[in-house]
Amino acid sequence: MTSAVSSDRRPDLDWIRVGAFFLLILYHVGMFYVPWGFHVKSPHPVEWLQPFMLLTNPWRLTLLFLVSGAATRFMADKLSAGGLAKARTARLLPPILLAVFVIVPPQSYYEIVEKLNYAGSFAEFYGKYVTMSGHWRPDGEPLITPTYNHMWFVVYLFFYSLILAAAFKWGRGLVAPLQRGVERTLDGWGLIVWPVVAFILLRATLFPLFEITHALVDDWYNHAISFGTFLLGFLIAKSEPLKARFIALRWPALGLAAVSYGVYASLSFILPDTDEVTAGEIVRQTAFAVDQWCAIAAVMGFGAKHLTRGGPVLTYLTLGVFPFYIVHQTFIVVAGHYLAKLGMNQALEAAILIAGTFATCFATYEIVHRVNLLRPLFGLKPLVTAKNVDRADAAEVNRGTV
Repeated sequence: MTSAVSSDRRPDLDWIRVGAFFLLILYHVGMFYVPWGFHVKSPHPVEWLQPFMLLTNPWRLTLLFLVSGAATRFMADKLSAGGLAKARTARLLPPILLAVFVIVPPQSYYEIVEKLNYAGSFAEFYGKYVTMSGHWRPDGEPLITPTYNHMWFVVYLFFYSLILAAAFKWGRGLVAPLQRGVERTLDGWGLIVWPVVAFILLRATLFPLFEITHALVDDWYNHAISFGTFLLGFLIAKSEPLKARFIALRWPALGLAAVSYGVYASLSFILPDTDEVTAGEIVRQTAFAVDQWCAIAAVMGFGAKHLTRGGPVLTYLTLGVFPFYIVHQTFIVVAGHYLAKLGMNQALEAAILIAGTFATCFATYEIVHRVNLLRPLFGLKPLVTAKNVDRADAAEVNRGTV
């Protein structure tokens, strides 16, 4: 029997969302230093940082899609199909447009400055950026402009929400039986086994055929994982039995995640970089898939067990995390580009970059949530009067967030 969580919100999911976005910010700071592809790079790569980056690689964004699906459930249960589509469009489309035409362009500009020694001004670059007349090829690949870069997550979430709203128009009555079906399927150890099997199958079938591109139209492996977990989050958001199962299996899930991470990370450094399908590569990809779900199950279980209280801090961070996400990567790219020229101690440089990123995020939110004209551009609902800011912000958390 399905038992719904009585509250309109689950504090554990809000804390998990905030934590996952903060991890993402730190991860993008790390991308400046590890010897992997990024828009701008430190001239002194930090090899030892790679295992720490791999620690969250398999599951970080998949977890965000899961909790975003849950947040959408809390909204959808109060709205019509058209109301859901309208609400998600109002919340997600303005930030996407802001990012494409204001926030992201500096990322592309400094990328070609560093990789192609581009000597033109930002104004000259921007004219080509918005008219698609630039023909830059950093790393040998064409730089498509205008672009959304790190905002791909929000673009995907926007389209997934519209698909769900369309399905709601004819199939709202299917939600309860689908939830009961998921509860039966994920009964006991099924909570671990069946998602892992699904992730392994997708890793074995779609992943070799469809490289992750974030380009929306050809990203089929990524869609299968991201949309699938988004829908799963939608269906389990109000399930008390599944919440209890996550809690019961949190320690086994953590153990499996730790072991599979060790296998995946170790083989990532041992195996040669090749397109050949070898026994070692099969084991590595299987370990990735096991880690991908088991880490999520552990986070969900420990969150449901311990992150049970809300309060003003959670309200503040839940609302602030979307503006944080919008601005953080542009600051990292621009500040990283200039900090690297100063030749300072790298540990001090990294500390300044991290502190500066979070300071910029908090400062942006502090400004934005007070200015009615700016709020929709950063995913916040406009307020009627300034004196109602705190009260309306608290109410907005109950309407659901990204």
